[in-house]
Amino acid sequence: MSAAPTLQPVDRPLVVDGRPVVTGAWLDVCSPYSGVVVSRLARGDAEVTRAAIDAAERAMRTPLPNGERRALLERIAAALDERRDEFAAVLCAEVAKPLRAGAIECNRAAGTFRAAAEESVRLAGEVVPLLDEAPARPSARAKVAFTLRKPVGVVGAITPFNFPLNLVAHKVAPALAAGCAVVLKPAEKAPGAAMLLAEVAAEAGLPPGWLNVISGEPSEIADQLADDPRVALITFTGSAAIGHELARRASPKPVMLELGNVTPVIVAADGDVDRAVEAVATSAFGFAGQTCISAQRAIVHETLVERFVGKLVRRAEQVAVGNPADPQTEMGPLVSVAATERLLRAIDATVEAGASLATGGRRIGRCVLPTVLVGAPSESPLLRQEAFGPVVVVTSYTQLDEAIASANASEFGLQAAIFTAASATAMRAARGLSFGAVIVNDTPSFRQDHMPYGGVKHSGNTREGPAHAIREMTDECLVVLDA
Repeated sequence: MSAAPTLQPVDRPLVVDGRPVVTGAWLDVCSPYSGVVVSRLARGDAEVTRAAIDAAERAMRTPLPNGERRALLERIAAALDERRDEFAAVLCAEVAKPLRAGAIECNRAAGTFRAAAEESVRLAGEVVPLLDEAPARPSARAKVAFTLRKPVGVVGAITPFNFPLNLVAHKVAPALAAGCAVVLKPAEKAPGAAMLLAEVAAEAGLPPGWLNVISGEPSEIADQLADDPRVALITFTGSAAIGHELARRASPKPVMLELGNVTPVIVAADGDVDRAVEAVATSAFGFAGQTCISAQRAIVHETLVERFVGKLVRRAEQVAVGNPADPQTEMGPLVSVAATERLLRAIDATVEAGASLATGGRRIGRCVLPTVLVGAPSESPLLRQEAFGPVVVVTSYTQLDEAIASANASEFGLQAAIFTAASATAMRAARGLSFGAVIVNDTPSFRQDHMPYGGVKHSGNTREGPAHAIREMTDECLVVLDA
């Protein structure tokens, strides 16, 4: 892949009812790597949010037939393929995502739209068998019952900075496939991909009002989405604290929550150490660990832990850290100076609690070096709190039940992984681990975009993946016909 083009700072207006909206106030969007302003975002507020909801409600008065929805989603996917380098450059500039990773994210987003296109024409209900009732009641013999799936209504979508395109796709594509108009609030740190997607969707033929993109004051926008009765459902990806507060405020409307994790990887006594090390390193250090399923805890059998740590440290020290626009870079900086300082404080606190620092734990420029900590006590910050940075904490265990209990000793439960040569051990872990997914002999970050994805406990309350999200975004209606 060629080097990213230099992006000149651009103004990014909001998109409401198919038109650009400039509010008169702006937010600077800065490169996490250089600190320079790469764009200015029009600052949205409650008033703009109400206008976007108005537009979405109007749009849904003229429903899109499912065949038309499928064609639109396929055209959007094709446009994402054609403009891959443009999207990758925006991701590189706004969130310091390495170019190769940005291109992969664009490929995944196109696949998410294609999966949603397929599901848009599968919105079938089911025939409901009726019992022949007792003689004292009217007979059901002359009746036929079946269900329909209907769009739930306007969908409010709130997305984070770390996958500014594909996590948007996981909200927008299923909503459009279900026949729901969207009011989307991307992260104010990374609005560019969502704005560009709105442009792509309009060029693909999506009518005005079906995708409105606003960002700016997070609390004002989120509160308006929560309070406005015309918003039928909210889908949110972000922190547990914010997500649960949003759900409380929005009640009784449904809020789909995809939240955080403190991702564990168990390495059993018969696990492949080399394979486990590579999977953990790829997961923990890719995009500087800024994913909710990046490996954060390695729980390694006591007979393997010394070898595992030695290999992981060597692998961590081989990671190419630096400018994300350099095609050779594997890992850039965290999204902000505040995030960097928060992570370094958590590393220091975990060392103070008794962990040993095997490598990393410091910054070079705006980048935190890949970090490996060993032997942290159970109450250490980085065994309890989501790091959202390039950190792995290695602990050891003796019996598998001990490892499973250690992994489960968390308020989160999104994805976990285990490395073992025995299917019985894998199944024992799968049954015992309280997580939405258990990945066997691969990175805990494994995700294909059509699969059911979501967690338990404080990690969420639903499953994403187009087929699963579409069911959440439609209401089931029972129809009983007299024949």
